[in-house]
Amino acid sequence: MEVAVTTLDQGEAGTIELSPAVFGQALRSDVLHQVVRWQLAKRRQGTHKTKTRGEIRATTRKMYKQKGTGRARHGAATAPQFRGGGKSFGPHPRDHAEGLPKKVRRLGLKVALSSKLAEGKLVVLDRAALDEPKTKQLAARLDKLGWSSALLIDGPEVDRNFALAARNLVGLQLLPPEGANVYDILRRDLLVLTREAVRRLEERLA
Repeated sequence: MEVAVTTLDQGEAGTIELSPAVFGQALRSDVLHQVVRWQLAKRRQGTHKTKTRGEIRATTRKMYKQKGTGRARHGAATAPQFRGGGKSFGPHPRDHAEGLPKKVRRLGLKVALSSKLAEGKLVVLDRAALDEPKTKQLAARLDKLGWSSALLIDGPEVDRNFALAARNLVGLQLLPPEGANVYDILRRDLLVLTREAVRRLEERLA
C-alpha cells in the first residue's frame, strides 16, 4: 500500500510503500483492549498501604473491664471500629503487572498502526528536523498542519533541535521507534511516522 509523504512545510516528498503485514491488519478491538490493560497494569506502582491493628502505634491496654459497665465488650482501641484504629482488609503493596504473550503484544501494535491508517489518521513525514530549537516556530507549523493532538515517532536518533522545540508543546508527543506502544498510539488523535520510523517498525514487526 502506497502512502504520500509530506514535510513540515506542507510540501510533497514523494510516496512510501507500507508493508501490508504491519499496516494491513484487520481491526481487533479485543486485542487492543488486552494490550492496553497490560500496559496500564504495568504502570501501576502498587505502593498503596494501610496499617493493620498490629501496626498502629498505640497502647494495647483493654479500654475498660469486661463486665459490669453495661457497654459492649472491647479490647484495645486499635480495633478497626474505632477512630485511629487499624484498617481491616486494607490494601497492601503488590505488583499489578499481568502476563501477556509476546505474539499478542506484537499483534496489538500492528492492529493499532493499521487502525490509524484505515481511519486516515496516519501521516508519513519525510524527516522531523529544525534549523533551530524554536518552540514558537514549530507550534506555528503544527497549527498550519492542524496537528493538535499527535504522536510523532522518529528514528533512533531524534533531531536535537526538534526535540527541544517539541518538549513544551502540550499536543505533541515524541517517541523513538523502540518506544512505540499501543496506548500512546490510541490516546492521540493523529499518528505521525517519519520514513526512518516506518523502516524501523517494519523491521521490528514484519
